[in-house]
Amino acid sequence: MNFEKSQRIKKLPPYLFVELDRKKAEIQARGVDVIDLGIGDPDLPSPDFVVDAMAKAIRNPKNHRYPSSQGSPAFRKAAAGFLKNRFGVEVDADSQVCACIGSKEAIAHFPIAFVEPEDIVLVPSPGYPVYHIGTLFCGGISYFLPLTADNGFLPDLASIPSDVADKARIIWLNYPNNPTSACARDDFFRQVVDFAQTHNIIVCHDAAYSEMCFDGYRAPSFLETPGAMDVGIEFHSLSKTYNMTGWRIGFAAGNPDLVAALKQVKSNVDSGQFEAVEDAAVAALESDQSFVKEMQEIYTRRRDILVEGLKSLGINAMKPKATFYVWITVPDGYTSSSFSSLLLEKAGIVCTPGNGFGEPGEGFVRMALTVPEERMAEVVERLKGVL
Repeated sequence: MNFEKSQRIKKLPPYLFVELDRKKAEIQARGVDVIDLGIGDPDLPSPDFVVDAMAKAIRNPKNHRYPSSQGSPAFRKAAAGFLKNRFGVEVDADSQVCACIGSKEAIAHFPIAFVEPEDIVLVPSPGYPVYHIGTLFCGGISYFLPLTADNGFLPDLASIPSDVADKARIIWLNYPNNPTSACARDDFFRQVVDFAQTHNIIVCHDAAYSEMCFDGYRAPSFLETPGAMDVGIEFHSLSKTYNMTGWRIGFAAGNPDLVAALKQVKSNVDSGQFEAVEDAAVAALESDQSFVKEMQEIYTRRRDILVEGLKSLGINAMKPKATFYVWITVPDGYTSSSFSSLLLEKAGIVCTPGNGFGEPGEGFVRMALTVPEERMAEVVERLKGVL
């Protein structure tokens, strides 16, 4: 039989991290001790108090039934409380918060509510691949916004042609940014609100790295910006903040009409998150956040080892003040792919080629701070041996 795939599937680029895993497996099969700085998956365990809350919740029979696709009242209340305590943002837990099975799920599903075939979606590049993939699944057209060093890795809104802006349905943003680790300037979100109001565009802000901050930096929420609640929705994840990537839990919050549309999509395509996971997430969100501070200190030490080591080798690397990624300019004579291949083949180091996040990422690689300090120091030593 001939099982012909749909055109939307045929148009998909190979998912970046699947290919990285394949290459890593090939090297490991040769017996190489691989140090993986590729995918952003924390190596640190989930907090004990969260695990304990889950252990208790999993034995509660009420959690063994179908959950709500929008999230339990307790979880939505905890998410609203987190936004108020952390950012000073007040939202109604019932109408302005929706639970997500990890923010990736909601990011992929949200365009279903608003994007028709041939509609334009403004997508940052380099950027998280799911912004573009969710657009493709709806038949939409991604108009890529280059993120360049000259503009602080922020999209240049003024460069978007007016006819494109007028046809656009959604603009995706992500600050602190993956993969570049850039942070939004104080006035940037105000410009975004003005741009969205002028062109009637929905602002989707991916805030997955809002708590991964160093050196006293405090990442803002887009929803703090005056007027943001009129035009936007923000996606939060517990994956990196509490080392809960495998738990698949996050939330979206913002404009009630946008949140309601996401809830409508989710009620038709999923049955919600396991409520025992939501109970554990409540414990995380309502904690004193001391765990987060401890984690930030660990990543700061790892960052300093890697960045200082790279600079000692003459490699230009941004010292991030947020996210757990280091965005590195490849040495002269290399492309993103050739440099990442060299590190894998000759040093057993996995990093992510920048062009895998979009063409403007060419000339860079991304390294994640997801190995202990001693392994990070070994990365530097291996680099010395290769370079």
